[in-house]
Amino acid sequence: MRLPKIGDVVVRWSRTLPSEPSSVTVVKDAAGRYFASFVVEAAETSLPQTETETGIDLGLTHFAVLSGGRKIDSPRFLRRAEKKLKRAQKALSRKEKGSKNRAKARTKVARQHAKVTDARREFHHQLSAKLIRENQAIYVEDLAVKGLARTKLAKSVHDSGWASFIGMVEYKARLYGRTFVKIGRFFPSSKLCSACGALAGQMPLAVREWTCPCGVTHDRDVNAEINIRAEGRRIVAAGRKPVPEMGGKRRRKTPAETGKTPSPAHRGERGGTVDETGSHRSAA
Repeated sequence: MRLPKIGDVVVRWSRTLPSEPSSVTVVKDAAGRYFASFVVEAAETSLPQTETETGIDLGLTHFAVLSGGRKIDSPRFLRRAEKKLKRAQKALSRKEKGSKNRAKARTKVARQHAKVTDARREFHHQLSAKLIRENQAIYVEDLAVKGLARTKLAKSVHDSGWASFIGMVEYKARLYGRTFVKIGRFFPSSKLCSACGALAGQMPLAVREWTCPCGVTHDRDVNAEINIRAEGRRIVAAGRKPVPEMGGKRRRKTPAETGKTPSPAHRGERGGTVDETGSHRSAA
C-alpha cells in the first residue's frame, strides 16, 4: 500500500490494513492529539477449533473470574491516577478564565484522562483477544451497568469499563467464529448452588463465601462463573437466544398485540361510552 502523505508528515503503517480504506476522517481530541479513522471492510476469519470454553463473572474485587477459578485482577487505572488528576484539576481551578494558561491547564487535565482511557482500552483489547483465542465459547452475564453507575460504587464501575469490554468480546467472537452468549441479568448466578441447584436467600456484596445446606462451601465469584457457563451451555443446546431483560415491570400487551381485541359491547360494559379515539368515558 502506498504511504499517504499529510503535509510534511509521512504515515508509516505498523501493519497493513485488511483492505483499501473507503474513507478517512482526521479528528483532534480534547488532549490535542490527532487521530485518523479509516473505514475498511474486514472479512470474518475463523480461528482453529478448540475444546475449551469459559464463563465470565465480572466484578469489582476482581475484574473477571474465568473457568477453573482463574481470577483477573482489576487494574483500577482511574484510582491509580487520582493523585495526578487531583493536582491537575487544582492547577486548572486557579487559572484565570479565558486566559492562555487556563487553556494549557485544561489540556493537561485532558491528557491525564486520555492516558487512563488508553490504558483501560489496551487492557480490554488484550484480555478480550486472549479469551477469543483460547476459548471456543464464551458466556457472560448481562450486567445492569447504568443502574450500578447510580450507586455509591459508581466510580469503581466506570473505572472497570464492563460495557466496553463485553462489546469487544462480542464483536471479536463474531469476527473469528466463536460462540458468544449473554445470560439474562436476573439469572441468580451468585446465589445458585452449582453443586445441588439450591437457591440461597439474600446475599449482600460483602458476602464473598457461603455454605449451601448440601454442605458445599462456595467462593461467590467462582460459583457465579460455573453457573453462568452452565446456563450458557443450556441456551446453546436449546438453540435459542436469551430474551433481553431490561429490568423493571414488563409492559402489559395490548389487545391488538395478543390478538384478542374485545368486542364493542365488552369495551363499553363498565358503563359509559367509547369515543372515536377508543378512550373510555364514564357515564355521569
